[in-house]
Amino acid sequence: MSNAIAFYESGPAKLRAACAGLTDAQLNTRIGPGEWSIMENAVHLLDSDLASTHRKRRIVAEENPLLIAYDENAFIARLPATQANIAEVLDTFEANRRFTARWLRTLPSEAFARTGIHTQRGKVTLLQVVEIYANHVDHHLKFVMEKRRNLGV
Repeated sequence: MSNAIAFYESGPAKLRAACAGLTDAQLNTRIGPGEWSIMENAVHLLDSDLASTHRKRRIVAEENPLLIAYDENAFIARLPATQANIAEVLDTFEANRRFTARWLRTLPSEAFARTGIHTQRGKVTLLQVVEIYANHVDHHLKFVMEKRRNLGV
């Protein structure tokens, strides 16, 4: 459990490094695998993380809460990431992960077995949700790094 939290907490540094040195034009260019730009990937990770923090807290606070999925493509389509500031995105992502990791470390080990019902995944434990989001950054960094290569940076 402490390894999962540490891995979860390491995500912002990886994302920050992957976005380092890019211009706004490079961040917002849709190129290479996947449909999203590097900025859209970063904003998606922030959106997703904010939702996951709320889900984690509900799992601990409530009895078997319903965890509603959201349409990530609608967020990208209707909440334009091109208007985002990468420094704010990265800082907010890091602050949320730091807050959540510190909070998770205060929980007794049995709290990680608590469950919620996700509308797409079904029954999930708190530990499973932490692990899913610990791996979420690495999943998207594959696309980001390929986009950087395609941009020649």
